[in-house]
Formats: sequence, C-alpha cells, structure tokens
Amino acid sequence: MPQAMPLNWLMLYIMFIIIFILIIIKLYFNKYKMPNNFKKIEMLKNKNNWKW
Repeated sequence: MPQAMPLNWLMLYIMFIIIFILIIIKLYFNKYKMPNNFKKIEMLKNKNNWKW
C-alpha cells in the first residue's frame, strides 16, 4: 500500500465496502425467502474469485 493514498482510491474502497455490506444483507434475506437464488449466487461466487 502506498504511503500517500489519493482520495479517489479512498472513495473507491468506501464504495466497495458499502456494496459488500449490501450484498451480505441481500444474501441474508434471500437465503430465507428464495433458496434457488442463493444457490445461483454461490455458483457466481466460486467463478468470480477476485483478489482485491
């Protein structure tokens, strides 16, 4: 990590955290309402193993 991080990167990280929290909330509610959707999301997770 660079010592002097630009503000753009900081905003990007904050956006990623917010999106990640929203995905967790959606997964939590979809697990109890629609199990078929949850299986599809799990498949997508295994395919998209991004190294952040």
